[in-house]
Amino acid sequence: MKRGNDAGAGEKARTMPALASLLARLRALALEPGFALQRQRALGVALRPYAEYEPQFGLVPLPEEAALAQLSMDADYLPDDGQPSLIEQVRDTITTHVPEEERVWLDPLRHSNMDVLEVISRQDGGRMEIRSLGSGKTFHVEAGPLGRRCRAGQVLLTRVIRAGDRTAIPGVALVLSASAGRALFDGVNEWRRSMEAETGSFELGEWEEFAKRYGHVLLWRFAQVRLEALVRAEMRIRYRTPAGTPFLYALALYEHHEQAMLSKGLSQLEGWRKEPRDSIRTSAESWVQADAAAPVAARLTLSPTQLFVECESGARLDRVKHQLASAFGFSLHFCGEGTKVPPHELPDVNLEEEEPAPGTVVVTREAEQEILKSFLETVYLEWADRPSPSLNGQTPRHAVSDAEGRAKVASLIMALEREDPAARRTGTPGYAYGLLRAHVGL
Repeated sequence: MKRGNDAGAGEKARTMPALASLLARLRALALEPGFALQRQRALGVALRPYAEYEPQFGLVPLPEEAALAQLSMDADYLPDDGQPSLIEQVRDTITTHVPEEERVWLDPLRHSNMDVLEVISRQDGGRMEIRSLGSGKTFHVEAGPLGRRCRAGQVLLTRVIRAGDRTAIPGVALVLSASAGRALFDGVNEWRRSMEAETGSFELGEWEEFAKRYGHVLLWRFAQVRLEALVRAEMRIRYRTPAGTPFLYALALYEHHEQAMLSKGLSQLEGWRKEPRDSIRTSAESWVQADAAAPVAARLTLSPTQLFVECESGARLDRVKHQLASAFGFSLHFCGEGTKVPPHELPDVNLEEEEPAPGTVVVTREAEQEILKSFLETVYLEWADRPSPSLNGQTPRHAVSDAEGRAKVASLIMALEREDPAARRTGTPGYAYGLLRAHVGL
């Protein structure tokens, strides 16, 4: 009987378990003590980007990446200490019986290669029609559960094993959306062209030859695509309060001494709406900016000595700062800003979807207080030696040199304490203002 893509169920039952059994045998050999150093080197090459990504971003290989790295070691890696490859060890063993149904897969596995494959169609029973983006060749494969999971148009990063006119993939693959798969393939091609330009010749061969020799580069590029997707997902995270409103984490603080003028100007500032005062015990006034997604995306709070800016993103904070600079110029004295996002776990990145929904992080009151506390500590770190508009441009440290100046500085610190931004948001002060008094000798 011809062994082709239309092989019967009985043949498939013999073929795929035999390949799985061979792969298990190779992995057992790879775990032998004598191969430990080579195993470390082989996996280190295939998963090299994570040596940087894990300590910097906490990003570790996916199980599928680890499995494909293992397959690269099984099929592609040539030890540099003189011992034979894993496939050669199985092929040449005389002390252990290797069934013939496993041996027939040794050469196909040895000649197999990593590939980037577009899913053309799915068929009954987990069969798929796939096309190599590199060579343009089309295959029909028995993909099992993987075939039932994939959709037409998605892209697979996996190993292709050809045995005569029969093609198999070893049960593990990284599944990507069409755009992520194209980004992976384009990145690999760019690396390939760069290598050819560097060597001055087109010696990397046809796609299958290249993918066999440099299959680890396909894994490197997947790791890069994954990191890029993580960065995009991180940038799209929406931070919310427990009540579901936007959390205003991007902060800036200005000092001033012209409350009446600034109040009038802020009331006329385009895109801002004045809020009703929430307490008769404070002289602060607030204006808010809305967008399509929320009634409050930014807030300006004007007290007798400060202007406190709160925004739902660093990008909006930049726009607001430019708007304030254009409207008020040197009437506002910039003291500092904070754009560190609230603490959270890395977002889940689903590379199988074209446009995954933005993630949402709910910020607790404790985390909010810590953000405000850290911001105010940074702002007030050099307060004593920073010229203050409330002190006619003198620094607080210099102003306390006479009795009148001491009284002004004491009054200024009391005003800062009374209008503490953290206390306004959480009910708990964000700074110990006794430190300011100590810094200037009060």
